[in-house]
Amino acid sequence: MSGQQVTVEERHAGLSIKGLTYRFDGEEPLFEGLDLDIPQGQFVSIVAASGMGKTTLFRLLAGLLQPNAGTIRVAGAGQGHGQGSRSGIGYMPQRDCLMPWRTVLDNAAIGLELAGVSKRDARSRVLELLPELGLAGTETKYPHELSGGMRQRVSFLRSLLGGGELLLLDEPFSALDAMTRVSMQQWLLQVWEKHRKTILFITHDIDEALLLSDRVLIAATRPITKLEPLEVELPRPRTYETTLDERFVALKRQLLSQLGRITSTLEGGNS
Repeated sequence: MSGQQVTVEERHAGLSIKGLTYRFDGEEPLFEGLDLDIPQGQFVSIVAASGMGKTTLFRLLAGLLQPNAGTIRVAGAGQGHGQGSRSGIGYMPQRDCLMPWRTVLDNAAIGLELAGVSKRDARSRVLELLPELGLAGTETKYPHELSGGMRQRVSFLRSLLGGGELLLLDEPFSALDAMTRVSMQQWLLQVWEKHRKTILFITHDIDEALLLSDRVLIAATRPITKLEPLEVELPRPRTYETTLDERFVALKRQLLSQLGRITSTLEGGNS
């Protein structure tokens, strides 16, 4: 026992971060005393300028880096930080990272296999979900035979099956053309509505953040000591037509205004 008390908010959180501090050797800290609670089943996006540490945050949450201080708690996983939190998280990086020598079926099943699930059972679980994710009939195909959007669907399925209740999606649609990106956003909305995993999503696309999210978090300081929230109180289910709604446009103005103030503050701090 560490002696730390767990609050009601932490017990009901899909992700709870307390006092997170991290710096690369010889550099200024990226995070200093960061607190963040995300309720289970919520879709949250992070929007910030390049170099603010968004991907580093994901690597910390996934257990690929160890924080200098602080705790990370994930629903369905043991408490702790760094390496101890990996088992409760599915991490989808910017690139799909599919193995070219493995079929769709075997690429999607690898997370389950690494978790100790037998190859037969892992394949069975993948086959059950392929139609739902728009991948029916692709199980014997190799990555080079798929479009960019289809490859990202396989990557998402691998993260969905290999992780727990929290999914980290790091700009998963940034390399796609505009039409494919819109299609993938609508697809992700449908999948999330059904599974209701807790999702933390990185994007530089403001429309994408507002369309997908219950809440948008904005990095307002460097080092990041807090993330400024913007609640996206738009009805669900949503489609891309939601971006034409007057309420959506008003939220976009508000978010752009916040980003503008933050950019001015950061630039002023660097002058």
